[in-house]
Amino acid sequence: MPTALSILDLASVAPGATARDSFAGSVALARAAERGGYQRVWYAEHHNMRSIASSATSVLIGHVAAQTETIRLGAGGIMLPNHSPLVIAEQFGTLETLFPGRIDLGLGRAPGSDQKTMRALRRDPHSADSFPQDVLELQGYLSGNSRIPGVEAVPRAEGVVPLYILGSSLFGAQLAAHLGLPYAFASHFAPDALHQAIEMYRDNFRPSDQLEQPYVMAGVNVFAAETHEEAIAQKTVSYRARARMMISRGAGTPAFTDEEIDAFLASPNGAQLSAMTRYTAAGTPEEVRSHLDEFARAIGADELVTVHHATDIADRVRSVDLTATAMLADHSTA
Repeated sequence: MPTALSILDLASVAPGATARDSFAGSVALARAAERGGYQRVWYAEHHNMRSIASSATSVLIGHVAAQTETIRLGAGGIMLPNHSPLVIAEQFGTLETLFPGRIDLGLGRAPGSDQKTMRALRRDPHSADSFPQDVLELQGYLSGNSRIPGVEAVPRAEGVVPLYILGSSLFGAQLAAHLGLPYAFASHFAPDALHQAIEMYRDNFRPSDQLEQPYVMAGVNVFAAETHEEAIAQKTVSYRARARMMISRGAGTPAFTDEEIDAFLASPNGAQLSAMTRYTAAGTPEEVRSHLDEFARAIGADELVTVHHATDIADRVRSVDLTATAMLADHSTA
């Protein structure tokens, strides 16, 4: 078993539901993670996506933290080129002050949106180029060692806000290794460079004040249910909805039937979309455990970040519960 099991909560807004419903679901999911022994729950910064409600990531973290007790919560991640490092340091310094010892900060350099939204965010098209420098500037603010004379982040928490580098390419692996930070690979939707990136990270890792040895985290999709058939049905509904969202072109997009979506996913273009969720565990708790164990061994993961995609929040929470029980049972008899 990996040394830790965590969750990425996409704060999904189900068809016919509201953002308020999504936030209530996020609280329920975090409470399930807390009682199940998960290490942390993360939320990702996405913009202009009606089906994802975590755009104001730090606000959602604070909301969930106020309604849980011990689970670590954080960003997986904040898209740093969208923001001033000072503002993010202030936000997460505030969160760590309010909820000491429970806040993580994962950082990515993608826009978390499309080109039009990127412009609406006032993001410079070349802002990603300064990502390494922005990470160092942010790290300085959080540690009280500002790189900008006369400027400090207030409040600065007494405790440490650990940083994580997120990525789906070799760039993130190189940066995480160079800075001596944990590395989280987005294999739940961008699996192609997983093995090469992890190898590069481990081979080039430099110890830092935060971390002495490489620490690898990897995303994996999960649908756990009491029966295999139920889990596969949840997976089918969820991935059809995902395909509809990915091929949507606005208000004029046709209302594709399930049969049309299935035919698209079987086509060359659709097969490429399907390959994005290559790392998916779907089935009974025992089947999910077997899949997760094999995945973790194949890459030597220190931590698996599970993404539970069932459309109904009750099914999602049940998947979290069943996965935790299966993995803990496996660990206790190992």
